Amino acid sequence: MQIAQVRGTVVSTQKLPAMTGVKLLLLQMIDQDGNLLPRYEVAADQVGAGMGEWVLVSRRAIAPQPMGATEQRPVDAIVVGIIDTVSVDKGLLYRK
Repeated sequence: MQIAQVRGTVVSTQKLPAMTGVKLLLLQMIDQDGNLLPRYEVAADQVGAGMGEWVLVSRRAIAPQPMGATEQRPVDAIVVGIIDTVSVDKGLLYRK
């Protein structure tokens, strides 16, 4: 998993049927010192994250499927948690 900040949303009106109802977020990765990296990624949001929040991103995970769905979602990254605090040996790095 990696830590990232929600920087925006991605809207796609034309997509595979398996992606219907999936909220997509534009994330900017964060380094070990809490600095934003010049690296962005789009991830499916499973937890309702909002703009500016720090989140946990899991890659190559299996996206939860709607009940009764038989088709796998083609998702490479998923937001699996909204971060409340991050502490390191130097002290508190982030607090929501």
